[in-house]
Amino acid sequence: MESIVKKVQYYETDMMGITHHANYIRWMEEARTHFLERIGFPYDALEKRGFLSPVRALSCKYRRPCTFGDEIRIAIAVAAINGVVLTFSYDMRNAATGEQVCEAASEHVFVKKDGGIVRLKRDLPDFSAALEALVE
Repeated sequence: MESIVKKVQYYETDMMGITHHANYIRWMEEARTHFLERIGFPYDALEKRGFLSPVRALSCKYRRPCTFGDEIRIAIAVAAINGVVLTFSYDMRNAATGEQVCEAASEHVFVKKDGGIVRLKRDLPDFSAALEALVE
C-alpha cells in the first residue's frame, strides 16, 4: 500500500473550522497521481499513449474531522481490476493519532482519446499486469 502525507491548509477548511468534504476527493486524486508515478505509469505518459481515465464512481465515509494544520496520511491500494474497471481504496488517517478520518474508494474506466472503451489486458497489457500484481 502506497501513501502520501497531506497537511491540511487553512483554505481547505470551512466556517466550522474543519476540512470541507470536497477536499478529500482532491486528496484522493493526489494520492492516485503519486501512486501511478511510483509504479511507472504517470497520467501524462498514459495520455501521451492516447488513453484517458475518467472517474466512474466515488464513495467516501467521513469518520472524524480534520482541522487546519493536521497531517493526514493517505494510503492507496488497488482494490480490484476486472479488465475494464479499476477500483482504488483509500485509507486516510491523522498522522499524529492514527485515527481514521476517511475511508474511500474510486472507480475508473479507461478510454481512447476518440472515446472508445479500453480493455486493459488487450490495449494496455503492461499497465494491466502491473496493477493486477498489486491487488490487495
